[in-house]
Amino acid sequence: MFANILKQARNTKRWSQLELALRLSVSQRHISFVESGRAKPSRELLLAWLQELQVPLMVQNCALLQAGFAPEWSQASLDSPDLALVNAALIQLIQAHDPMPAFCIDAAWNIVHINRGALNLVSCLLPWTKSSLTSGQAFNLLDLLAHPEGLAKQILNLEEVGPAFLFQLRQEANLNPAISEKVQALEAMIIVLIGAKALEQAMPISAAPVLTTYYASPLGELAFFSMLSTFGSPQNISLASLRVEHLFAANQATQALMKQLNEEIELQNFLNLTV
Repeated sequence: MFANILKQARNTKRWSQLELALRLSVSQRHISFVESGRAKPSRELLLAWLQELQVPLMVQNCALLQAGFAPEWSQASLDSPDLALVNAALIQLIQAHDPMPAFCIDAAWNIVHINRGALNLVSCLLPWTKSSLTSGQAFNLLDLLAHPEGLAKQILNLEEVGPAFLFQLRQEANLNPAISEKVQALEAMIIVLIGAKALEQAMPISAAPVLTTYYASPLGELAFFSMLSTFGSPQNISLASLRVEHLFAANQATQALMKQLNEEIELQNFLNLTV
């Protein structure tokens, strides 16, 4: 029911019914009646309601359909001719960040695009993915993290970054239930690695202003912080769900090791071509 979507989204925002009513210029009574299923808003109010709560566009369409209204947002895929220029811009954005890692993910955390630096980093941290990565096989980032020999196991400060990341993912899963199973799998893996007590004590989030993640690699310790890029005011479901993550070296040692890693892989690739 669309009423459940509205209530869940409001709770995720941690807004009271009164605060939401003031934002929408309606009565708290009407908010209560709609959330309990005793009233149905107009299409215009429902759409404004969903947008005020920043509900993902795909879920907005679902809520509109459940309420008996036509959907609002288109869902052309990224490989559609209409989005060719946008897709090219995404590729250019992550390639410009080479040799540092960058990748583009969708709402389900599928890796849509990945640059050379990120491929090199993942193949270094997870050697068992190398053949699949070079063949172009699609990967899901949450699956890579939750795998028994995956990325979570390589994170040296998992007790710090794990709880903060899970907090973020739980908020996403409230609005996008499709990732709930993957989030639960990752939570189970984090509990295995740091223990349920450590996870519970660290929730909801870390106090650090910017989280740095430290990885154990064959080259030595690697440290990164990240920045996210999204489209401004997207009018398409596919575009609205996309995020580009750029990883930056958190210290000079990581910068030097990444340069060494990329040079070694470039040399190996060259030798393979000349054999």
